[in-house]
Amino acid sequence: MREPIPIHILRFAAAFGLVAVITFFYSRVLQVNATTVALTFLLAILAVSTVWGLAVSIFMSIVAMLAFDYYFLRPIGNWKVYDPQKWVALFAFLVVSVLASRLSTRARQQAEYATARRHDVEKLYSFSQGLLESGNVIQLLNRIPAQIVDIFEVGAAALLLAEKQKVYRSGPVVPHLDLDSLKAIVAREEPVIDAANSVSFVPVRLGMRPIGSLGISGTILSRRTLEAIGTLIAVAMERARAVEQLGQTEAAREGERLRTALLDSVTHALRTPLTSIKASVTNLLSNRNLDDMQKRELLTIINEETDRLNRLVGEAAEMARLDAGEVELRLEPRPIDEVISAALEHCKGALGEREVDVHISPGLPSVRVDFARARDAVIQLIENANQYSPRNEPITITAEPSGDFVMTSVSDRGNGIDDPEQGLIFEKFYRGKDQRYTVQGTGMGLPIAKAIVEAHGGTMGLTSQRGHGSVFSFTLPADGARPAAR
Repeated sequence: MREPIPIHILRFAAAFGLVAVITFFYSRVLQVNATTVALTFLLAILAVSTVWGLAVSIFMSIVAMLAFDYYFLRPIGNWKVYDPQKWVALFAFLVVSVLASRLSTRARQQAEYATARRHDVEKLYSFSQGLLESGNVIQLLNRIPAQIVDIFEVGAAALLLAEKQKVYRSGPVVPHLDLDSLKAIVAREEPVIDAANSVSFVPVRLGMRPIGSLGISGTILSRRTLEAIGTLIAVAMERARAVEQLGQTEAAREGERLRTALLDSVTHALRTPLTSIKASVTNLLSNRNLDDMQKRELLTIINEETDRLNRLVGEAAEMARLDAGEVELRLEPRPIDEVISAALEHCKGALGEREVDVHISPGLPSVRVDFARARDAVIQLIENANQYSPRNEPITITAEPSGDFVMTSVSDRGNGIDDPEQGLIFEKFYRGKDQRYTVQGTGMGLPIAKAIVEAHGGTMGLTSQRGHGSVFSFTLPADGARPAAR
């Protein structure tokens, strides 16, 4: 930027004053030889050239030469020089001072240029880091103009995506950054810098193919910086597209895996009761010689398997409602031991003679829960422990405080779960690879329990070691505690 004329005048006046001070000091205060005076003038000229540039230092060199001639070369008091050697000395002084000023000014300019380039590199690095924060193309395009304004300290920025003919802006529409100007840069395929209007444009290329253009107003950036920004934007857009495609591929693969698991699980879970029902009905219809006891037994099988089918369908519907957030919780303070007792009462028939040890820490606060839903979560954990542990081994249920929550754990002494499977055990329809065809179920119990606990603002986790059983733990908010952020 050009500095105001009064500033230039003040600098020339200051240089003149500095020469006057040096001249007065050496001519009136401290008497020294001419060489010392000349060296002092040179040092002052070098300092001025470093700070204020070449023009001021050349002016100072001329004034210093005249002062040196008038006050320090004989005959003192006039500008007449009779000795040719003194002419050579004056000329040498002037040449040395000008050359030294030139070298000093060039060194200063190079230092300023290096500093500016370093600042540009730092800004480009910050910009590239900001581009990595977005993995979605639309989100990235919306953020880029604002990031350019913040990082490069420009007035406004506009990004055109040629494929959709859509402009993403950092703010309101700015003159000279209109759609037609941005389109023209895509067609021109080279940067344009309009210093008169303080705007600059650069095409955004992916390889050799332009995919858009960028316009910046308010501050003129260098051509290299503009091209670097355009290249970073193109790379970031391509990366975001690749991430999106990878996510879609992974989602499709995961969906296929879940569909396969669902089909496998549902087929096995439904086929077993349907087979029993079909066999019982066929036996009743084809064998007319059955006595009342046999008929009653077959009807009991039909009734139990029908209940089982109804429960499987109910679990699937319940999981769908929980996933959709359509379950309305009726929260009330209830002691956790009441929830555990209600769950054990429901599981009494399935548990049979199995020993269940319950340990409740004294003085536990009540939990704020939907009683029926919380009971269902505990039921799922108890049934899971009952199914996957030997009949002669006990189940242990504990409850203890954990900050603003109450932690409940259900422990079994089964075979445990391998480390790779522990991350999948709460997935819908997932069942242990060694248990899929030996234990009845659909793999919905644990996901349902986890979804219920999370709907209350709690968490559920698993600790398991192969050959030593598993511990399923969950937390529920204590009555009076602040609800967990969800």
